[in-house]
Amino acid sequence: MSIAIVATEFGGPEVLAAVDVDVPAPGPGQVTVEVRAAGINPVDYKLFSGTFGPSDATALPLSVGREAAGVITAVGRDATGPGGPLAVGDEVVVFPANGGYAESITVPAAAVVPKPAGLPWAEASGLLLAGATAVHAIAVLGGFGQSDTVLVHGASGSVGQLLVQLAVREGATVIGTAAERNHELVRGLGAIPVAYGPGLEDRVRAAASKPVTAAVDTVGTEEAIDVSLAVLADPDRLVTIASPRPGVRRIGGGPGADPGTEIRSNAWRTLLPLAAAGDLKLPVTRTYPLAEAADAVRFVKEGHAAGKVVLLPKG
Repeated sequence: MSIAIVATEFGGPEVLAAVDVDVPAPGPGQVTVEVRAAGINPVDYKLFSGTFGPSDATALPLSVGREAAGVITAVGRDATGPGGPLAVGDEVVVFPANGGYAESITVPAAAVVPKPAGLPWAEASGLLLAGATAVHAIAVLGGFGQSDTVLVHGASGSVGQLLVQLAVREGATVIGTAAERNHELVRGLGAIPVAYGPGLEDRVRAAASKPVTAAVDTVGTEEAIDVSLAVLADPDRLVTIASPRPGVRRIGGGPGADPGTEIRSNAWRTLLPLAAAGDLKLPVTRTYPLAEAADAVRFVKEGHAAGKVVLLPKG
C-alpha cells in the first residue's frame, strides 16, 4: 500500500485527499519508483479543476502530479528507459508522471530517466515539465544567438526563469517582464527586467539596445501578445504557452497547439546535466509534506512562488 493524493471531485485544492492505494507490481516495460520528491505545476490544478482534460465523474478519483523523482524499487521485464536499462536502486526522474503526488508509483520505463548524482531530489523533481516547455519554445523559434534580443513574458515564473537562462547561454540579450518585487531575481538570471502593466511597450523599447527579434509568452495576457506583436518585425517569432489568440503559434497542450513530443521527451538530455553542474537553476521556494498537498497547490495557485514548490513524501 502507498499513500497517494487524489482529487475526489472536480474543484479547487480543497478536493484533494490523501488515500491508501495499491501500487501494482511493474509489468513488462514498467518500473516502480519510491517517490522522494514531487514537483507541483499549474497544470496539476487545471486538470483536477476540470479546466483541462476529462471533467466527468467517471474519471474520479483523479491521480495528481506530472513529475517526480525517486528510487526504483522494482522492475518489470524489458524495463529500459530513454537512458538505458533500469535496475532496482537507480535514482531517477519521472516525467511525465501519472500520479506523482504519492509515496510510490508504477510507471512506464519510457517516462524514467537517470537523475544525476549531484542533483538534489527537490530540484530534480521540479525541473523537467517547465524545462521541457522552455526547450520547446526555443526550438520552435529556431534557437537564439548573439544577434537576438528576446522578450520573455513572465520571466520570474518557472518556465520563464529557465527560458531566460537558456537564452542567455545561447548569447541572446533577454528582456523579462515581471512584478517589481521579482526584478532582482530576473536581473540575477542575466535578463533586463521590466514591469508589466500600462506602458509596457515603451519600457520594452527603452530597455532594448537593438530591435526585439523574438518573444515568448508564458502568461497568456492580451498585453503580452499585443506588445510582442508591436515590437517584433516578424510575427512568426512569437510563441505562447498560454494565450488562445488565433494566429499566434501555441505550444504545449490544447487545441491547435504544437505538442512538441520529440523535443520535450529529449529535453532532459540538456536540462539535467546543466542543472547538476550548477549551470541551470530553478530555486525551490517551498517544500511541503505529502499530507499538505492542498496547501502546497493553493500556494502555487495564488501566485506566491517565484520558483518551484515541491512535495516531500518522506517529510
